[in-house]
Amino acid sequence: MMMTLPMESRFSKPLKAIPFGGKRTDRVGDQIKMEVADILLRKAKDPRVASVTVLSVDVSPDLAHAKVYISVPPSVRPEGIDSKENVIHEKAALVGLNNARGFIRSELARRLQLKRVPDISFFVDQSEKRVSRLLALLEEVGEEQVEKEDEAGQGQA
Repeated sequence: MMMTLPMESRFSKPLKAIPFGGKRTDRVGDQIKMEVADILLRKAKDPRVASVTVLSVDVSPDLAHAKVYISVPPSVRPEGIDSKENVIHEKAALVGLNNARGFIRSELARRLQLKRVPDISFFVDQSEKRVSRLLALLEEVGEEQVEKEDEAGQGQA
């Protein structure tokens, strides 16, 4: 007579569910990031995508979709990072990338050892704008605090 033991007692530690996609999605995302950057640098002929930098890639757990986050360097103008000209450059780069999506995907199919190449979507990474805005706000608050301290110091004297 054979007895079956519960799963936890056969192993030293109880079994834990391993989340699907863990490290593989990260590795595939990193590989897609490197390959897309190389494709844009060496093979893309559209001037709208010439200065695009690939920042990161998020791949879905089933490897069917990939979100490619890009950055377009701001123009060297005194208006700053939020100028209308920079927004126009970002939109033009996205249009160029979306037009080249099929070409980029076919190049990825040649370079990657995957059964199915993920569908690619391009997005402009907004983190640089958020960071610069937060730094400006913190600087403004710091200046106000210094002014209040100066006023308080002058009032006591």
